[in-house]
Amino acid sequence: MQAADAKTVTTGWLVGVMLEIEGERAPLRHYFAVGHADQGRAEWTAVDRAITVGRVTTSPIGGIEPVQALKALTAQRMKTLGLANGEVRALGVNHPRRWLA
Repeated sequence: MQAADAKTVTTGWLVGVMLEIEGERAPLRHYFAVGHADQGRAEWTAVDRAITVGRVTTSPIGGIEPVQALKALTAQRMKTLGLANGEVRALGVNHPRRWLA
């Protein structure tokens, strides 16, 4: 991949998934970094990983969709953060500022 492409071509996604977790009062958004260029595939891959943590909500809560691709990740950004193609990394419930920069 050429240097110019690495800065602009989407090769992964940051995805938020709303989960209902036993013991929590309300659903929480969990964040996942997914190394798939296709947005739909990245969202479904994040859901597949999320269901190991809790139950995915079935409708929007407070205007937040249950599954939402939040930001495209370029090849350069993925390399900087150490995310490989095809990899899924659970980032937890804290807002992933480092991934959004």
